[in-house]
Amino acid sequence: MISRLLMSVSQNEIERTSERTKIGLSGAIKQGHIPHVTPLGYKRVDKKLEIDYSTKDVVIRIFDLYYAGYSYKKISNIFNEEKVLGKDKWYDSTIVGILENEIYKGDFVHGKKTKNPTYYKDVAPAIISREMWEECQVQKKKNSRSYQRTLTYIYLQKLKCPKCNRILGGKATTKKNGKAYFYYYCNDCKIEFKENIINDYFNNFIDELTQYDSVVNQFFLPMIKQKFDEPKEQLEKEIKNQNNKLDRIKKAYINGAFDVKEYKEEKHIVEKAIKELQSKLDDTDCAEELRFTPQDILLKRDIDYINKLKLNKDYKEQTKIWKDYTRKEKAELIMKYVDDIELSLVGNKISVNKINFRETICKPYQQLYGDGYIDTTKPAIFGNIVGNIRFSNYLNEEEASSIIMRLKQYYDVSYTEAIYYVKDQVFYFNFNEDNSAIVRVFPLKDYYKIDKENKMETYEFGIIYIKEEDKFLMKELDNAFNFIPNETNKSILYTKDTTPISIGVKPVKLTENDTE
Repeated sequence: MISRLLMSVSQNEIERTSERTKIGLSGAIKQGHIPHVTPLGYKRVDKKLEIDYSTKDVVIRIFDLYYAGYSYKKISNIFNEEKVLGKDKWYDSTIVGILENEIYKGDFVHGKKTKNPTYYKDVAPAIISREMWEECQVQKKKNSRSYQRTLTYIYLQKLKCPKCNRILGGKATTKKNGKAYFYYYCNDCKIEFKENIINDYFNNFIDELTQYDSVVNQFFLPMIKQKFDEPKEQLEKEIKNQNNKLDRIKKAYINGAFDVKEYKEEKHIVEKAIKELQSKLDDTDCAEELRFTPQDILLKRDIDYINKLKLNKDYKEQTKIWKDYTRKEKAELIMKYVDDIELSLVGNKISVNKINFRETICKPYQQLYGDGYIDTTKPAIFGNIVGNIRFSNYLNEEEASSIIMRLKQYYDVSYTEAIYYVKDQVFYFNFNEDNSAIVRVFPLKDYYKIDKENKMETYEFGIIYIKEEDKFLMKELDNAFNFIPNETNKSILYTKDTTPISIGVKPVKLTENDTE
């Protein structure tokens, strides 16, 4: 009897301990303490899961590719070829595991492989919308190798519900005339609205964003970064290592270590790596030859602005703006620059509350502006003119003079100075009487350092402007869009007569001739 009583007490204690453990675990999970290995796209902060912005885009891309109709195998092959996150061992099972993991929509299933799993909703920050996750589960029932979606959602995974703050899903309707209308919605809050609401908001500044993307990110920054991140010596050393590896593979094949099929596969991998490294080396050689500098960014943007004023028709033909982008290109631009879009609900109307841009984009932009190598548009009053003016930060006198004199090779730009009166918030410089247009305004002193508390009553600014009658000084108009003056010119050619392009310029885009 005593033995049975002791066994009963022990069993009761075990059950109570188990129950307390379950309750404690449940409470911990509800507070965000997920007891499994940290999934890709997340990091641990105080034992809680938080979004890891350095890897979350990989997760989003996996869902986007699968949603677009790519198979597990195709996605893993793409990631292996690109060596995403530095890995070349992405497997089908890895992709499946990510696509089936409820954590990416903010939920967690404890004991998923048991008979009685426990489902916890909204216990982690979501990377993927519920709608997107559910769509991908439906997609598993289709043959993804033969199924390709034809509709592209520009703001997919970027819009947040104004009520519950979760990521919105997307849907579309196609009319008889073939035109598609796109919508975004939240099933939980029963909110739905047209894509045009977001488009109208972005249209106010999107062309500025595309110009920044075109001038800075697509060309200049990669070239400048490449010169530091991939020095010529390092690339040459890696090419040599790969060639040695290729020789070892050949010797191994001769000695019978490989059969023909294995030899060809290994040889193809190494030859592809050599080809990619050689391409980077060629680009680096070209970058060193062209010698692009941060000053070139500001110069190119100044020239583009003047071209827009003086050669408007040619500018529109030469420049690709937001309305010229395909839906896929628009989606890629938004994916690259925007982290998420917060919405607000006023009555029954949806409006954009806040756009959170990616830190990886904002930080270089702010640094370029802080160093004086990029402009930003701000409202200002100049004498009797009210409008938006292009401002740049302080550059020393030598750099500022160099940019002005380089501009003079293309346009008869003029320079003057003005005083800004803080109390009246006015620049006393009247350019309207001369039929002039301001190209850019910049401080003549580094006021961020001199006047940190903004106590000065006046500030001195330099003003670059151009008169209405001034024309392009080069012989070929195309040169205004495809070249910038070289800073190494010893003398400045300044004349009213048209001048050949041989004065010393840099092409603003790499061409086949540049890389040969």
